[in-house]
Amino acid sequence: MSTTTEMLFGLFGGLAIFIFGMNEMSSGLKKIAGDRLRKILKVLTGNPIMGVLVGALVTALMQSSSATTVMVIGFVAARLMTLPQAIAVILGANIGTTITAQLVAFKIGAYAYPITAIGFIMMFFVKKTSIKNLGQTIFAFGLLFVGLNLMGDVLKPLAQSEGFANLMIKIHDVPVLGLLVSTGMTLIVQSSSATIAVLQKLAIAEGPDGTTLIPLILALPFLYGSNIGTTITAIFASIGAGVSARRAAFAHAIFNIIGAVIFMFLLTPYSKLIAWLTPAGSDVARQIANAHTLFNVINAVAWLPFIKYLGKFVTFVIPGKDSVIEGRPLYLDPKMLTSPSIAMNLATQELVRMADLSNQMMDMAEKSFINSDRIAIKKVREIEDVMDMLQHEIVHYLSKLLASSSLSENQSLRLTGLLHVVSDLERIGDYCDNIADSAEVKIDKKLPFTDEGMKELTDAFVLVTDMVALASQTLQEYSHEKAQKILSDEYRVDEMERTLRDAHVERLNLGQCHPHSGLIFVELIHNLERIGDHCTNVAEAVLEDIETVSMNLSETASL
Repeated sequence: MSTTTEMLFGLFGGLAIFIFGMNEMSSGLKKIAGDRLRKILKVLTGNPIMGVLVGALVTALMQSSSATTVMVIGFVAARLMTLPQAIAVILGANIGTTITAQLVAFKIGAYAYPITAIGFIMMFFVKKTSIKNLGQTIFAFGLLFVGLNLMGDVLKPLAQSEGFANLMIKIHDVPVLGLLVSTGMTLIVQSSSATIAVLQKLAIAEGPDGTTLIPLILALPFLYGSNIGTTITAIFASIGAGVSARRAAFAHAIFNIIGAVIFMFLLTPYSKLIAWLTPAGSDVARQIANAHTLFNVINAVAWLPFIKYLGKFVTFVIPGKDSVIEGRPLYLDPKMLTSPSIAMNLATQELVRMADLSNQMMDMAEKSFINSDRIAIKKVREIEDVMDMLQHEIVHYLSKLLASSSLSENQSLRLTGLLHVVSDLERIGDYCDNIADSAEVKIDKKLPFTDEGMKELTDAFVLVTDMVALASQTLQEYSHEKAQKILSDEYRVDEMERTLRDAHVERLNLGQCHPHSGLIFVELIHNLERIGDHCTNVAEAVLEDIETVSMNLSETASL
């Protein structure tokens, strides 16, 4: 194998380990503190300065500006965060992602193998989940530097190459070439941190004449190019996504590209500033890390006063609205807690919304399995997140009502019924999510189903989907007739489950059914039967509430 081939394999192998380590570290940190990080992002982004600080903190913890940006885009799409708030957080994410270059400059790579070994022991030999997740994070952190060390080792011969030295001279004379090369490399490897880490390793290597191969002034265009490259990656990722995602990606590109272009005209003064700020005796890797951090800090601070206007500009350039589900309660008003009847009516409106969402989930669950539709699977999971949030908020609201007001006996009965309905609707969502999981297994493993089995499942879906739709209408209209129809349909669903089980066992005995497909089939009809049960519970709660309201009217009339 030639030296060049060895170098290429070593470079790409080290790069693969580096990026894998970074992704696994981000995954481990999200397991440890994912929900808390999401809450921090949602709660602490009320003003632009706080948004930048929170974005920097979360990204520094997760070691991935892309992960932060994806979360933020999700919040904007669900209307939990405004576009200006999202822009502020993404500006902060640019700062947070520079922590990787700082860690490289601190030469933590010298301890890569002990760190990896400690993480491996924690991940594979400790049973406690929290310790395993921490072990995964430490193991991945070590791998990140193992990959970096490998790249540094294989790039040493490159530093002695006359051809490479001449290329650096050419880029020094035409700095825009360095910007373009770095942009292209970041697009290929999908990580600005990886590009800058490679740059740092090359910068500390000595050239053929014994001097630094890449001085700071030559490294700066590469650094700016990596910032442009990472935004183009985000733009590609947003193609086909919602309007909010495209706006956030476009805003990210605007402030990174403009910042890079401006700083390209300031190469000499900026390199002198970094040299002055960096302690004497530090190598170029430290200077690059400081230049990367300061560049993004200056860029963020410069854009802070214009965030609102940038939001308006990208909204003008990319018009339209996302067809999204509101990720917050729409009707629960804390001021109405002193009026139990009004508060319970507001909670009922939110329940009607939950019922409509469960109806949408059921349609998507059917489509995900029958049509092997991955987009429908994703939609089920998006709605499930909203359903879980609504359950929590409605239960919290009704609990506060119970604590803050003196309820009559009938009002207490009604409140109890509403709490049961919340639980039933949330459980319908859970079973729809189970169906989406089964659909994913079916698609991933290419599981075969007989024509007869698929027809039976299609008919079962039609029956239960109609039942869920009827439950939603019953709750919305408080219809006695529709509630009774659901109760009568429950027998059909129970009978359907028995019939399909018998038919399935017969196919198994005849060897017509794949064993794994059979397992999915059984789980599916069980989930459908349980959805039918919860629809029945909703109908019974509505009937009881109708009866309670009738009793109240009778008592009022007698007075």
